[in-house]
Amino acid sequence: MNQPILGCIADDLTGASDLANNLVRAGLRVILVIDAPGSDAPLDSDAVVIALKSRSIPAPEAVAQSRESCRWLLRQGVRQIYFKICSTFDSTPQGNIGPVIEALMDELGCAFSAVVPAFPENDRTVYKGHLFVGDVLLSESGMRRHPQNPMTDSNLVRFLQLQLNGATRRRTGRKTGLIDYATVAASAEAIRARIAALRSGGVSVAIADTLNNGDLHRLAAALCEDPLVTAGSGLAIGLPAQWGFQPSLTAAQLPPAEGRQAIVSGSCSPATNAQVQHFLESGGSAFFLDLTRLAENPSALVEQALPWAEKCWSRADSKPLLVYSTSSPEAVKAAHERLGVERSGELVEHALAAVAKALAQRGVGQMVVAGGETAGVCIRALEIERMRIGPQIDPGVPWCYAAAPHFPLGGLHLALKSGNFGSTDFFTKAFSFLQQPAKA
Repeated sequence: MNQPILGCIADDLTGASDLANNLVRAGLRVILVIDAPGSDAPLDSDAVVIALKSRSIPAPEAVAQSRESCRWLLRQGVRQIYFKICSTFDSTPQGNIGPVIEALMDELGCAFSAVVPAFPENDRTVYKGHLFVGDVLLSESGMRRHPQNPMTDSNLVRFLQLQLNGATRRRTGRKTGLIDYATVAASAEAIRARIAALRSGGVSVAIADTLNNGDLHRLAAALCEDPLVTAGSGLAIGLPAQWGFQPSLTAAQLPPAEGRQAIVSGSCSPATNAQVQHFLESGGSAFFLDLTRLAENPSALVEQALPWAEKCWSRADSKPLLVYSTSSPEAVKAAHERLGVERSGELVEHALAAVAKALAQRGVGQMVVAGGETAGVCIRALEIERMRIGPQIDPGVPWCYAAAPHFPLGGLHLALKSGNFGSTDFFTKAFSFLQQPAKA
């Protein structure tokens, strides 16, 4: 039985899946664990990814959960802790990225952490410390209208400095800096020299410029021995090779797929809106969970969705169906004004979680879930504690498999899609990947 080399703490479930996907592509066998584990039972894997729901909760709670997860991973014997953050740096000036970095640095007794948010394959790059989404600055992208964490400052060096010490008010004196692009493009040795110079100047946390996968590989070579790295999922592309791993077919193998197919979508991102529209225009069967009707009678609308699903399956049992609350930004804003952000989120999350569980009880064995918050509540409703990571559908989105003896098929194949990830035809093509051999 293998002892894991890498221990990862992700601040949401789709981010955890995204990270695990890149590790599997690079040759590691990965187990994804839901929430801070309570048991020290050994895991036969090369890496363990813990999926928390800590991105938008109060900073002290995020810190406590991350510390607990770090201690558990260290008991498993991991060599490195990887704090996985969103590639669009979803957070506020108060946290939670900065406070968690500080807590993990304290836990590990380390004086420095590099921060590598970029994921070039998904058009997230960093230049001169500024985060770009495609060709525009983060502050000019759709993220500036995020309902929970609107990102209005693309300067990550400046933004992260606001977060350091913000939750605890401790005067640790930690400062942020930049590992500039000329350094990153040069070599791993140049990166290590830059880090040494930053540390001698009193910098404890540094954003790394990153424009392409070559940059990620050089950063991985420079950082592979550090006790702590903070990154999006991109850095995972290069780390396994530093420990002697190579891409392999066996790392992504899952059991054969069975059962009915369904999509549950709660994200209201532009990408997911386009995916829903493509599915509808392609003739897919869909049931809309209207927020106004949910507010009037949540259980009634959920109960209507289930006989609708059975009717769809009676006509075409092998075709996927979609249950969604995905709406336009204008509709979301109107709902928030009418019901409040918290109430709106609770209504949608509870309804989609109930739908996901009911669909699995009715023989769905292959399920796509769109949206980070949606994925979190659905996985918990399905009572899934850990998953094996399989083949990639699109960058950042793999199929996973979870044993689930309480459902008819004994297990579920799941694709947990971050709201902004995936091609426009994602919902129509995802299931075909389960019928194909894994590709290294």
